[in-house]
Amino acid sequence: MRYVTLLNGARVPALGLGTWGMGERRGSRADEVKALQLGLDLGMTLIDSAEMYGDGGAEEVVGEAIAGRRESVFLVSKVYPHNASRSGAIAACERSLKRLRTDVLDLYLLHWRGAIPLRETVEAFEKLKADGKIRAWGVSNFDPKDMADLSKVAPQGSCIVNQVLYHLGSRGIEWDLLPEAREQGIAIMAYSPLGQATILGNRTLRSIADKHRVSPAAIALAWVLRHDHVFTIPKAARPEHVRANAAAADLVLDAEDLKALDGAFPPPRGPTPLAML
Repeated sequence: MRYVTLLNGARVPALGLGTWGMGERRGSRADEVKALQLGLDLGMTLIDSAEMYGDGGAEEVVGEAIAGRRESVFLVSKVYPHNASRSGAIAACERSLKRLRTDVLDLYLLHWRGAIPLRETVEAFEKLKADGKIRAWGVSNFDPKDMADLSKVAPQGSCIVNQVLYHLGSRGIEWDLLPEAREQGIAIMAYSPLGQATILGNRTLRSIADKHRVSPAAIALAWVLRHDHVFTIPKAARPEHVRANAAAADLVLDAEDLKALDGAFPPPRGPTPLAML
């Protein structure tokens, strides 16, 4: 397993577990818990969730999955923008902690920028950190301008992660956001790294997968992880998908692979608006 070291010194697995779409159907809960536990067993000990996912249901699934093993998990959740006021973010975090059955989050993110001033959200996050309810904070779906605005109101080095959409079919961040994050020491957490499976039928991707004797998903994930300041959180609710994703943890693509993928999924030729799901 490869690891990414964050600005606060935390060392996190480059390949983690996403939970978007979990906690929405009671009949699926047991399978979702088992899938997360299998991922943990395979070394994917970072779990990302949010109060938005399943209206808190995903956090409840995570809480059940990590019961008895919380200390081995790097736990991430996110606050709705409309809850990100001074008092609102603190209350939202406390609700998330209750659903997750823990007393501290390793990382707490603003899900996307909303109408509440960033200064107010930063003050809430810093209070949560001072009170020991979160160990660090970051943002999600922030473009370069958002990051520049944040830098004017946040203590230097306090924002340690920006979670954004990044996969072979959505490479816009390579033009500006990705290199700027590297310069600032901010890690990028890539969500939807498989493009919601839309990229997996590509012939080039499948050919490279055959070459390495892994799934197309594993190749797509290994491609995202070629940057040492990027980690990712694919969601998988079935054991076979969890195992297929885990194969990417130690897979390194060669120059020929990367050139072929650039041909099939061209990099950006200029700045593009930040893509979001």
